[in-house]
Amino acid sequence: MNTNRILAIDFGRGFSVSLLAVVHTLWMYADLNTQEHSALGHFVHFMGRGTPVFLVTMGVSFMISRNQSMLSAIKRGGIILAAAFFMNFLKFIFPILLGFMPDSFIKAYGWDPSIPLNAGQYWYLLQTGDILQLAGVSLIFMGLIRGLVKNKYILFLIALLIAAVSREVSGLRLGIEGLDYLLDLLWGSQYNVYFPVFPWLSFILMGMFFGKIYLENNQDQNALFKSMFLWGVLLIAAGAPLVYTNEAYHFNDFFHMGPGGVIYFAGWNFTVISFFHVLVTKLPDNPIFRFYNYCSKHVTSIYIIQWVLICWGMGIFGFQNANQSTVLMLMIVFLTLTFLTRYTIDKILIFFKNRNKKSRLAVG
Repeated sequence: MNTNRILAIDFGRGFSVSLLAVVHTLWMYADLNTQEHSALGHFVHFMGRGTPVFLVTMGVSFMISRNQSMLSAIKRGGIILAAAFFMNFLKFIFPILLGFMPDSFIKAYGWDPSIPLNAGQYWYLLQTGDILQLAGVSLIFMGLIRGLVKNKYILFLIALLIAAVSREVSGLRLGIEGLDYLLDLLWGSQYNVYFPVFPWLSFILMGMFFGKIYLENNQDQNALFKSMFLWGVLLIAAGAPLVYTNEAYHFNDFFHMGPGGVIYFAGWNFTVISFFHVLVTKLPDNPIFRFYNYCSKHVTSIYIIQWVLICWGMGIFGFQNANQSTVLMLMIVFLTLTFLTRYTIDKILIFFKNRNKKSRLAVG
């Protein structure tokens, strides 16, 4: 099937990855007062609730792609997992080994910075579960589910079931080293894994549900986003009372949400993506749209670059010690550095591609 690009999906994915760079800068550099009480901190945390946009668009794109067999999904999941752990090495272990990670960062883990980290502590840092670990593990599940489930409503039902049981299994371990880490990736309750598969896979499966709607409606984008908007309103109405009446259970700490939080935030993110569709179809093409489309095409590399630069920058600017104005400046700095780095990589790749092309022509 020859599927067309869905502009709003590209826009949403590109927008979300650039937004995450801003969120991560706040987390790593802002002092607690700035994070919790400043206008900038409130705004960035509010915008950070749009993380599910990234996951929903991942699900839609996976479902409409022609080349997503079970085997290829498992292979891609393994590659992304390898990239995720390599990113953790670059983020944490590399600067610590070179001695330019600030002591305050080490203290935040409850460790003594005057004592060299042991193998167990390095291993803990390497295993930190980020959104790339979620993506890698989820791709394996997505390949299996896509191969076995053909009915779109079954996809949605599985998403709701995962959300429903997430808080019940959250933190479940067997006391077996190694296996417990795999269980943490699935449903961990601590901050060694920020995005456990339960409940975050729910957003991806809901995206697959909408991808199925798109295909069944002959790739009608207007029908897709009309459906997404209606489902969004319905889920907001269903999820809001649950979160309001029992926030501790249904919202928890955002990263380890319960069913009400998943339903509520899914609804809001569906309506936001529907708004993106209106935006990209009503306004003429412009540099902002092209920029987010570029981000969408290079989403994984941009995500890794921004995290590595932000963590390396702590050797210069410190850890969680900046006020509001300084953090705002650092957001601009790291966004700029991220895209300059990605642009430099593009130029290097083009250079070698052209050189190889000239070499082949010369041999021919």
